[in-house]
Amino acid sequence: MPLHLDIPTQQQLTALLAARATPSVSLYLPTGHLPHDEAVARIELKNLAHQALTQIEEAGLPSAGVREHLDDLHDDEEFWRTQAISLAVFATPDGARTFRLPNRLTTVVEVSDRYHLKPLLRSVTFPQAAFVLALAQGSVRLVEVAAEVPAEDVRISDLPVDVASAVGKASITDRSAVGRIQGSEGQKVRMRQYARQVDAALRPALGAAGVPLILASAEPLESIYRSVNSYPFLAPQTIQGNPETATAAELAEEARGVLDALYAEELSDLRRLFDQRGSQGRAAAEITDIARAATFGAVQTLMADMDDVVSGFVDEESGAVTIDADGDATNYGVVDEVARRVLGHGGRVLALRREDIPGGGTAAAILRYPV
Repeated sequence: MPLHLDIPTQQQLTALLAARATPSVSLYLPTGHLPHDEAVARIELKNLAHQALTQIEEAGLPSAGVREHLDDLHDDEEFWRTQAISLAVFATPDGARTFRLPNRLTTVVEVSDRYHLKPLLRSVTFPQAAFVLALAQGSVRLVEVAAEVPAEDVRISDLPVDVASAVGKASITDRSAVGRIQGSEGQKVRMRQYARQVDAALRPALGAAGVPLILASAEPLESIYRSVNSYPFLAPQTIQGNPETATAAELAEEARGVLDALYAEELSDLRRLFDQRGSQGRAAAEITDIARAATFGAVQTLMADMDDVVSGFVDEESGAVTIDADGDATNYGVVDEVARRVLGHGGRVLALRREDIPGGGTAAAILRYPV
């Protein structure tokens, strides 16, 4: 059963980070995409909702609106039929938003006047999912890859069968009446027409996915497809060889290696840049310093521990941080607020595992200029 993914766009993230309502509830829970996972996930949602509603009532705030929206979600049979690996739920008295995510996220309950979004940012930073486009002259298929679940072929309407049928020929070696489409150059022209049709057929399926597309192909079709591709998340690495002889599981294994390599390379580049900027006074590893820099628009890249929650407040004008020992319905996630300010000034936010953050703390930042 294919995953149903709702990875947020940059615009959606910005809107969620800017949203303010009292109370605002953020819930994260593992779901699973198989039918027998549904009942467990719905029970977990009910338990987390109860915790959130208790916090709201203990703070003396009205809970009826939030309760209604969470109950509606729990009872929505159609919604629960299509899930991914984790679920994020954001609820206020006015409504509820959900995102079905490919990453395995830790269970979280947060109540504040704003949403807790750092775990959601993980799915934007490094979605543990991809599509593999197995493209050959004689066949084409799209394979969905995700952690913890078997790879599956995805049915795509209007996807051409092969090069010849895509261009209305019995064979791509057919000569053209006008003389241009012939020989090896003519075959490349027809392969390019085929590649354009494949790209056009994939747009509706991939348009909102926001996950990497990994090409499995051989030359010259590999280069030809890259020259016409319109999907912005096409990975630079290619799974080499003839994809027609590879199973979905074999393609998925290769794809996971590509994803790991992409992630490792990005982390290595970030650490190197952090060290370089640190020698110039343009790096910070303390949340108090990062919050101040973010307030003044100085943070170019924020790296934050996706699982750690630092409760408190950040002053709107100075960026001064007040840390609270415990989270409640009044304070909020300090790093989330810092992330909002970074994105608001055109910066980048990455939610990482703690061991991947330079300095091993709850956050680190690369600055545009010394602060």
